[in-house]
Amino acid sequence: MILGIDIGGTKCAVIKAKADGENIELLDKKKIPTRLDITPEEMIESLISLADEMLDGETAEKIGVSCGGPLNSVTGTIEGPPNLPGWDNVRITDILEKHYKAPAKLMNDADACAAAEWKFGAGKGTQNMIFLTFGTGLGAGLILNGKLYSGTNGNAGETGHIRLEGFGPVGYGKAGSFEGFCSGGGLAQLGYIKALEKAQTGVYPLYFKKGMTAADVTAKTVADAAYKGDETAKEVYRICGEQLGKGISVLIDILNPERIVIGSIFARSEDLLRDGMERVINKEALPQSLKCCKIVSAALGEKIGDYAAVSAALL
Repeated sequence: MILGIDIGGTKCAVIKAKADGENIELLDKKKIPTRLDITPEEMIESLISLADEMLDGETAEKIGVSCGGPLNSVTGTIEGPPNLPGWDNVRITDILEKHYKAPAKLMNDADACAAAEWKFGAGKGTQNMIFLTFGTGLGAGLILNGKLYSGTNGNAGETGHIRLEGFGPVGYGKAGSFEGFCSGGGLAQLGYIKALEKAQTGVYPLYFKKGMTAADVTAKTVADAAYKGDETAKEVYRICGEQLGKGISVLIDILNPERIVIGSIFARSEDLLRDGMERVINKEALPQSLKCCKIVSAALGEKIGDYAAVSAALL
């Protein structure tokens, strides 16, 4: 039996699966909120208890862990991801291997998602593919020349750290970063800023009312307003789409991929983002590289995190 553990900034999940050659069968899944009021070790113990309950006496042969970076995939250490404050130098694979007496492998979530989409989803059959997470944070998983490229210690593809502008929403600890503009948190920040600007004229966007704080604005509430025709909300997603195009143009120029697969928020709100994204890409990217690159939504949908965590155990 294979165990997959998906660790995110808002929730964690444990997945039970079995593998047969090139196929993965997802058998069961349980998820719990990510608690930041307890130690990482206590949170991991909660996940182990969940997994033990799910196994119900069966043996875990391999364990895969998918988590946002930075991390060290060689030593199995989580090294302070921005969405997991307090998770500094957490040797998660040591903890899991000690408990299950089975090999555990830690992978950057973008790498794990890239592997899953490459083997089972929208990247199947490609040799050069980039996967962008575009969820709570933003990272890239790289398939280059038919192999997963993770870098010297597993930190290749930390695209969220790239600065796109001198000023802008904060992501990955950096104002104006790729993650700052293109993530759930970044969209919420941008939505709040634009709502305050609009409120100064005496007009409030559909997603914002007098007295609301930044915590009341989310990527989803802004998207819902945009779909109802709210101009401020549509502007937020237009800006995000344009910055997404700027970041992708750099990736196209440097890596010359045949496919870029984008998950989570892009998959749910592609029609709000694609026009702005393509407008910038057509202007900025090298034409010779652009003409052979296709940009698509993730095919594994809401199950991509499950496939990613299990894929981490198998690579």
